[in-house]
Amino acid sequence: MEEFADLQLKDARLNQRCQELTGVLEQQPNEPINQACEDWADTKAAYRFFDNSKVSPSEIIAPHCQRTVERMKSYPLVLAVQDTTFFNYTRHPQTDGLGEIGKKNQQQRGFGMHSTLAVTPKGMPLGLLTQAFFTRPIGEASHTPNEAQKLPIEEKESYRWIEAFEQTIALTPEQVQVVTVCDREADIYEMFVLAQERNAPLLVRASADRCLAEEEVKHLWAKVERQTQAGELTVEIIGNQKRKARQATVSIRFCQVTFKPPWRSQRKKLPPVTLTAILVREDEPPADIAEPIEWLLLTNTPVNNLEQAVQVVEWYCCRWQIEVYHKIIKSGCRVEDCRLQTASRLQNYIALMCVVAWRLHWLTYINRTNPDLPCTAVLTTVEWQALYMRIHKTTAFPETTPTVRQAIRWIAQLGGFLGRKSDGEPGIIVIWRGWQRLQDMAATWYLVVNEQAQLVGNR
Repeated sequence: MEEFADLQLKDARLNQRCQELTGVLEQQPNEPINQACEDWADTKAAYRFFDNSKVSPSEIIAPHCQRTVERMKSYPLVLAVQDTTFFNYTRHPQTDGLGEIGKKNQQQRGFGMHSTLAVTPKGMPLGLLTQAFFTRPIGEASHTPNEAQKLPIEEKESYRWIEAFEQTIALTPEQVQVVTVCDREADIYEMFVLAQERNAPLLVRASADRCLAEEEVKHLWAKVERQTQAGELTVEIIGNQKRKARQATVSIRFCQVTFKPPWRSQRKKLPPVTLTAILVREDEPPADIAEPIEWLLLTNTPVNNLEQAVQVVEWYCCRWQIEVYHKIIKSGCRVEDCRLQTASRLQNYIALMCVVAWRLHWLTYINRTNPDLPCTAVLTTVEWQALYMRIHKTTAFPETTPTVRQAIRWIAQLGGFLGRKSDGEPGIIVIWRGWQRLQDMAATWYLVVNEQAQLVGNR
């Protein structure tokens, strides 16, 4: 209700429907719409909502983005992490409006979503700042590298990184430093120019070995590799389908570099750009690691010593939070299983589910950053009471409200978390499993409480 309090969909009935629908889907995040809604009338109303011409993804997500900005004001430093993910609906051939995704020979169909997630330097997700969907035409011939270089940046798909950066700058609250953090896809010269012109903090992992304005060393990598090692750092590598979770000890080298404008920018007369380059390299990787860590990070934030360089590396490590977030949307909320027959309906649905996914993501990390808060900071009274009764098998409630840490571990326990000494804090998978079981129990306990209240009132 708080996230959608300022929703403006041109019709008060649509605003109310969106709020009600979000509440229903949040209680059953990994179930299809018809199962979450439970009856035909509510299911039909949900389908009509997603198909309504007065509804768009940008309007659905707008109040949540504004809430994100409000939450950012409580922190002096916030990281705005950008990334792209693709939704695959190849198994739904009757869905209209899909485009190409993946490689052409795979013949996969779907669309992309580019988002900016605001997180604290400790990894707490504050919510989305920007979101944009895009669809690639089917059957359109790919540009050759030479043709792609000649295209204006505004006509390239990569322009979405610059657009999201501009939106982030516009949304930045006063007295808050917002550092935009991106992976290698954002290694775009115009991105660096925008950061320099607007004095906007930026951190990008380098992809191209760019030419330098200095005569002694011609290229970026060679310049940084010549620097003396400034120190070492141990970083946590989050596991995914391509790598396993582990710790890595890396060396750090850094120096200032000035890039020559690329030849394609001669028409725009783009200026040279000065940044700090930080080389993070795993010099002695374990024998079973196929790809050792090597990041070359580019930033316009001050880096004059090892401590500041380490801080920048830690910011980049927070970039993985948006990968976790995308995993929640796809695997936790299972949006790729949804059958709404058109891409526009699916995008409205995904925009709404992005807020649900953020809440599940937030639950995981508030347990790690504010574990001693009362659990009423994250749960309603009915929810924590139902949870307490199920875990402790009693109807006698404690005199003191349980803490966030206790409640989150109990939710995770419902999802299969064992809580052994070696298990650490629960992860997002067991939390989203436990969350759905909790909502079923809370719904039953809500009916019992209401019935008891009515009996007391009748007496």
